[in-house]
Amino acid sequence: MAIRPPGGWASGQPERGGPVPVSAYVVDCAVYVDGERLPGRWSHTDAIAEVRRRGDGFVWVGLFEPDSEQIQGIADAYGLHELAVEDAVTAHQRPKLDRYDETLFMVLKTVHYVAHESPTTANEIVETGEIMAFLGPDFIVTVRHGHHSGLRGLRRELEVEPDRMRLGPAAVLHAIADRVVDDYLEVSEAFDRDIDEVESVVFAPHSTVGAEQMYLMKREVLELRRAIAPLTTPLRQLAEGHTPLVPVEVRSYFRDVDDHLTMVAERVARADELLTTLVDATLAKITLRQNNDMRKITAWAAIIAIPTMGVGVYGMNFDHMPELHWKFGYPTVMVVILSACFVLYRIFKRNRWL
Repeated sequence: MAIRPPGGWASGQPERGGPVPVSAYVVDCAVYVDGERLPGRWSHTDAIAEVRRRGDGFVWVGLFEPDSEQIQGIADAYGLHELAVEDAVTAHQRPKLDRYDETLFMVLKTVHYVAHESPTTANEIVETGEIMAFLGPDFIVTVRHGHHSGLRGLRRELEVEPDRMRLGPAAVLHAIADRVVDDYLEVSEAFDRDIDEVESVVFAPHSTVGAEQMYLMKREVLELRRAIAPLTTPLRQLAEGHTPLVPVEVRSYFRDVDDHLTMVAERVARADELLTTLVDATLAKITLRQNNDMRKITAWAAIIAIPTMGVGVYGMNFDHMPELHWKFGYPTVMVVILSACFVLYRIFKRNRWL
């Protein structure tokens, strides 16, 4: 039997000065027989031994960001392939479905919407994580990366539905995939609201949204697309029965998840297209603003050129300059300069250069 660490199963805090126990990374380990959770605490070795002794039920082991040393004991007890174990520890994987002997290894990217006051000032909108699942005939081992991708609530929901749990570990894998895709839908809906807000600001007069913020939102949409697009093939493989580890009763549920994923992918594609339009509009507004600034600079330079020319004439060092000793020469020149400047100012103002 595994001993519960002082901080709880999910604490992930090892004792100082000693090796990190496997239980420090185990969020939960449970045995399910006939859809019901068996009472007591189980270590990963005792749990799988109990299931195989009974010849019925399955084990669900949940891990949170384990290292290679800590996951090795579970890999040995459950027969997990070393390449899949390496991927589960390293993380930063694309969504995929791999088959190793009698075990499936599935990677899902999780997303979380980062709350912010306004999308025009946010530094991050979407946070990503990962859930890896090892699926066997009598077990499922989940490995989480990212604090937002907790499965404790999902486990409680499944435990009050024994009919679903009777379908075996594939039902748990479906529930995880369904929760992940539902999160995609929620994030895409929140992102649509942000895009609507940004759209209203971009097309508002004298808006202050810059191209940098548009590119930030484009980057966040790309994060969503990288999570969603590669997941289509794994879900269809599970729905079409490419493996006997997924019972016929569960395949229809995966088809439903695949339909939801298609809907989310279409929504994200529309958001990407709209953001591209907004980026083009923002760049056009920036170019127009720069043109207006250049017109103002050019107009003022033309106005300043007139007194510069007049002062330049009187600044020449000659004794016999035309009208140098004329009594009304200076006021006449000043009146001409100011009049010319005023006329140019009125012309530029009427033409909206100033």
